Amino acid sequence: MTLEGGASASAHGLGATQLSPASQRDLTIGSTRTAVTTHRPPALVLLVFVLLFSGSVIGQQEIRFAHYNVENYLEMNRRDGGESSFGPKPENEKAALFRIIKEIHPDILGVAEMGPPGQFEDFQKHLREIELDYPYAEYVQGADPERHIALVSRFRIVDHHSLGDLSFDLNGRREHVARGFLDVTVEVSPDCRLRLVGAHLKSRLPAPAGEALLRRNEAKLFRQHVVEIMEKDPAVNLLVYGDFNETKDQPAFQEIVGPRQAQTHLSDIWLSDTQGDHWTYYRRFSDVYDRIDYILVNHSLLPQVDRRRSFVYRSNDWREASDHRPIVVTIRMPTSPSSPTLPTSETAGSE
Repeated sequence: MTLEGGASASAHGLGATQLSPASQRDLTIGSTRTAVTTHRPPALVLLVFVLLFSGSVIGQQEIRFAHYNVENYLEMNRRDGGESSFGPKPENEKAALFRIIKEIHPDILGVAEMGPPGQFEDFQKHLREIELDYPYAEYVQGADPERHIALVSRFRIVDHHSLGDLSFDLNGRREHVARGFLDVTVEVSPDCRLRLVGAHLKSRLPAPAGEALLRRNEAKLFRQHVVEIMEKDPAVNLLVYGDFNETKDQPAFQEIVGPRQAQTHLSDIWLSDTQGDHWTYYRRFSDVYDRIDYILVNHSLLPQVDRRRSFVYRSNDWREASDHRPIVVTIRMPTSPSSPTLPTSETAGSE
């Protein structure tokens, strides 16, 4: 189990009536070129021509990434009314879950609280049934036998560095990282790659060793892992994400992002829904809305994040699907015209 969710009213799109950044740029360039041709010296005309030509040589690929804690996509004891039964995630919950995923239409989707391999296969089958084709996937088998992290992608996964067997010493006892760390590199084009590293840290459920202490130590190992990536390749395009089970003012989160002035600092992409709310999880027992799901990026990737097309998903039926709400970020990565690119993701709609 994990603490995340969402709450409320209606799902919104990304403003289909507004000009896209690319369209605005094209309009600006067009008017500038006309003015230059009429009023500027030949040297400037030549410069503008070169810049325009360069822009046609190097294009941009829009990538939509989503992280979603799908809440117990597994077989377990469940209560329906006053009765208890053992079974998979109910069909009504699945229907809402896959409707939401289809509306977001991510190119890459990272999920938490995925069940054993058979349940992951069921999840992938449902994605195909709603015409979402993800030929590439990663599944991490950690110490937790029931809940796992996984990822599906339209882009080819070229490197696999996920870690399932991780442990640390805590007060003389060996403790294991319950879900491990997911770590893959996808090839956006032959000359452009994106590395994605995900985690689902210890839940807030009580534990003999102390749930906060366990989470803090998992966060330390996670931080060490992402720092090693950045130190080995300072130019890497790195996206870090997950259900960290802590708010941003708590130790585990601060551990992961690192010192603000450090070259290895990770920037928090602070997302909101169409109503301006930031929470991603609803805990029914304490009636609390929290932001505990995150997308972080390193210095290299930060300029490529399109914040206007990044959001926390909102809809009327979010709670039927999960106790978390999905978070979405749009990235614009450079590609050459000769590079095969995938169609731009559809804009997520709203109710």
